[in-house]
Amino acid sequence: MKENFHKVKASTEFKRQHKADYGKEKIDILYEDEFLVVIHKPSGMLSVPYPGSKARTAQEVLEKIYRSRGELSANHKPLVVHRLDRDTSGVMMFALNESVQKKIMATWHEMVTERIYHAVAENPRDKKKYLPESGLIDAPLAKNAYNVGYVPVGENKNVDTVDARTNYKILFQGPTHTLFELSLDTGKKNQIRAHLSYKGYPLAGDENYRAKTDPFFRLALHARTLAFDHPVTGKKMRFEIPEPEDWIRYVQEGDKNPRTPVWNQKRSRPQPKESEPVQKRLSGKKASQMDFIARGKARDSGRF
Repeated sequence: MKENFHKVKASTEFKRQHKADYGKEKIDILYEDEFLVVIHKPSGMLSVPYPGSKARTAQEVLEKIYRSRGELSANHKPLVVHRLDRDTSGVMMFALNESVQKKIMATWHEMVTERIYHAVAENPRDKKKYLPESGLIDAPLAKNAYNVGYVPVGENKNVDTVDARTNYKILFQGPTHTLFELSLDTGKKNQIRAHLSYKGYPLAGDENYRAKTDPFFRLALHARTLAFDHPVTGKKMRFEIPEPEDWIRYVQEGDKNPRTPVWNQKRSRPQPKESEPVQKRLSGKKASQMDFIARGKARDSGRF
């Protein structure tokens, strides 16, 4: 009973019930040629599959589009070159054949000239911890048992880490939240989320990093700009999709009526059914004196 109750995260269940396009999110193709495709990935959609998951992905949706056109083949199919977190929206690119994929991945840092994110984060409670208007967060990242990146501190500093550097600029700081512009010197999993949380600015709607607000019912992180030199033609390419309009208005006004995120709300535990009486027929003391096999037999006979 207890295991089933915790099987689905509260935030996931909430999205299933309240997100109109849950599981049916659509992508917008911003550009395509015979070598690559650039899309706008919505929040809530995985970029690519991972073992054991049956959720729709941006890669799968693209494959269906090319299949419907009769254009999907071993030499023309979407191949991953970078990823966006499931709840991160924004501009994303796929290669369309293996040779282009290898070239992009081998020259990513030289080829990509601009990669900008916008994010809404909660302000630290202590104003003395407010960040300067711009700067660099240089803090190595580790991964916990759930493969979530974090900045180890204190006793945890002895764990294995990788270098991670995030450039930031504060676009607007409101009474309760801040709108950030961010770019990456390194592209590690959960880098922006972990770095801002480490500095006392968890992203709004970020369940993994203990956010206290969820105003947009999604993670407030958006990959706004992607600029690069085309891997085959050398042409300079730039794509930009603004974040939702209500983000800046929310930051400017402040959260006047903060709502407790669904994952922090107290949930009532399921009560035992009448056919599942709590141990009454045997006292706790007597039951504790029974060995493991005897207790099992007692359960089977309905004695407790």
